[in-house]
Amino acid sequence: MKAFFHAVLFAWAACASAAPLHPTLDGKIVTGYQGWFRAEGDASGLGWVHYGRGKGFSPQAYSFDIWPDLAEFTPEERYPSPFKYANGRTADLFSSVHPLTVRRHFRWMKEYRLDGAMLQRFAVNLGKNRVEDSMEMVLRHCVEAANAEGRSLTVMYDLSGLKPDRFPAVAADWRRLVAEGQTRQPCAQHHQGRPLVALWGLGFKERPAALREWSALLADIKDTGAAIMLGIPTHWREQKNDCIPDPGLHRLLRQADILSPWTIGRYVDPKGAAELGQKIWKPDLAWCAAEKKAFLPVIFPGFSWSNLSALRGEKAKLNQVPRLGGRFLWSQAVAARTAGAKTLYVAMFDEIDEGTAIMKCGGPRPVGSFVDLSDVRTDHYLWLSGQAGRMLRGEIPATVDQPRR
Repeated sequence: MKAFFHAVLFAWAACASAAPLHPTLDGKIVTGYQGWFRAEGDASGLGWVHYGRGKGFSPQAYSFDIWPDLAEFTPEERYPSPFKYANGRTADLFSSVHPLTVRRHFRWMKEYRLDGAMLQRFAVNLGKNRVEDSMEMVLRHCVEAANAEGRSLTVMYDLSGLKPDRFPAVAADWRRLVAEGQTRQPCAQHHQGRPLVALWGLGFKERPAALREWSALLADIKDTGAAIMLGIPTHWREQKNDCIPDPGLHRLLRQADILSPWTIGRYVDPKGAAELGQKIWKPDLAWCAAEKKAFLPVIFPGFSWSNLSALRGEKAKLNQVPRLGGRFLWSQAVAARTAGAKTLYVAMFDEIDEGTAIMKCGGPRPVGSFVDLSDVRTDHYLWLSGQAGRMLRGEIPATVDQPRR
């Protein structure tokens, strides 16, 4: 099965041009793509994944706070869920392994002027048979969709939960993808003449530092000729708060080409975003400029993980970080631009678990506890993200108020 997927996935490689179609991130706005939703009856055979706990998924036990808008979806992309609308009609959900759905998502990126996606490849699932097979399906569909829609694609390895002694599996997987033609795809994102790969999770205080293992991993990846983006803590430069206090960290960061601090939850309103932009991002950018590194700040539309927390036996407020009709997202984009950023990463395209999704969401909701997004159109955050890209390139001004449609 894998051999078939690989043959289809890399059929484009033979016709890929020598000059990359996506040579730089400068002036671009990209979005994170989880691709981790599975539905009962889809091609993965895994049942309900990331909507809840498999067979225990029900209106009394579920793990997402935002309801996706499936108004444009075809019947074959819809999977009946345990939820019902007030009139008794069954509510449908989507699967990330359906090729039409992935193609639709990348078409939305094109329509709303997002330049590309960074596909999360969860390292803890490497080597786990059907789970890994489903990740291969998602990668194949994303490559095909990105190529067809003219969007860029970057593979991002998320090392969350991965034991340091398994780091070599990440390098091995990347080497396999390179050998099979991933970096020769028309959609492959490049940086300074080299194909880009992202590694997320270095330096966070709540996980093992593993600096020796990280050093070996970076060396293995660099040996493939790739440029490297590192996903790191907000306070990486000062090495405080969410970051490990170790002088060896900066030595590792200097081995990367792009630094991307994770700022989700580090501020909760436009004022906080503006303060972080001046106090954190601006000196971060100065450090990166001195070290000849690119800087990729992360922005997000809002945050909510009430239902996910409940499954873990914890309690969290629904709509914990309000979206404010887009004002919160826009304020971060302006703060990044004011600080001097040349590119932006929007977290995330499809993350409905933690309420950061920018894809079409809201609209009619079934009976349940979901964030109310009825103050704007279901495509508002897609549209606003595209406008942030225009603002970044100087096509529209960086005004305090978000642009009007």
